[in-house]
Amino acid sequence: MAVHFFLARIEHGGNHAFFAPGPDTIRLPYREQFGESGHYYATALHELTHWSGHKSRLDRDLSGRFGSQSYAAEELVAEMGAAFLCARLGIRGELRHAGYIDHWRQLLKDHKRTVFTAASKAQQAAEYLRGFQSADELAEAREAA
Repeated sequence: MAVHFFLARIEHGGNHAFFAPGPDTIRLPYREQFGESGHYYATALHELTHWSGHKSRLDRDLSGRFGSQSYAAEELVAEMGAAFLCARLGIRGELRHAGYIDHWRQLLKDHKRTVFTAASKAQQAAEYLRGFQSADELAEAREAA
């Protein structure tokens, strides 16, 4: 079953969350698999931040493979974007991705302005995604968390 949120196509199933740019689809495990609903929503916002970077939207580089600097940079953008959105919506979810920290550390060491670039892109993504929500939808999202 697929649902649409922010006009994004979201499918549920499996054990891993990801955004697939080719089919322009987000895959999330079922909400029950996260334990707390806040963790589910934080993960969904992370993947929606990736979704915002699709070439038909904000056109960020989504081509990097795991371990590459472009992949680490996009993961940093997605994690920061999810954090901005969680704060805005009052969602208390786990923003995890500890496995990326080593890649981020190397990226930050090699490129001193990375954190500023990532924060700027994350803010742009958060504003883009917030543009889809009405005040009523924001209130509903806060209540659901």
